Amino acid sequence: MTITVNGNSYSFDGDPRTSLLDFLRTDCGLTGTKKGCDHGQCGACTVLVNGQRINSCLTLAAMHDTDDGGDAITTVEGLGDPASLSDLQAAFVKHDAYQCGYCTPGQICSATALIEEAKAGWPSFVSEDMENPGNTLSDDEIRERMSGNLCRCGAYANILAAIREVAGEAA
Repeated sequence: MTITVNGNSYSFDGDPRTSLLDFLRTDCGLTGTKKGCDHGQCGACTVLVNGQRINSCLTLAAMHDTDDGGDAITTVEGLGDPASLSDLQAAFVKHDAYQCGYCTPGQICSATALIEEAKAGWPSFVSEDMENPGNTLSDDEIRERMSGNLCRCGAYANILAAIREVAGEAA
């Protein structure tokens, strides 16, 4: 079976019970995606599958077989690199939106999807108008949409500032 990650094809013939998280870290050598709780509660393992964010600890690698018309998986490494950071990666650095940095890859992947969801008009629980949420993201909207990603260091104000900067430019 073949799994596409960051535009590259990886062969997978391991245990069918292997999580996508473990496949990314062990088989692909992509250690940006972090194992936090391994129960889908912290968001450290957030990656993008076909542009939508998921907790990679809660899905099996075998479910993303490219040979079966599977998925395009993007990790934090696929969003940018040190020589060419994504807008969100650069904003996280600029706003010091990390302390220990453990949650940062999941936060950045989640924020990338958040901005795309807002552009597509997806409402959130706190959207004032569920029929027409618009592209404007209030601080409450950003907080709600990022609520699946925890930061033990408490860098939330800086994470919010980084997302606000990029979301404001995207709108």
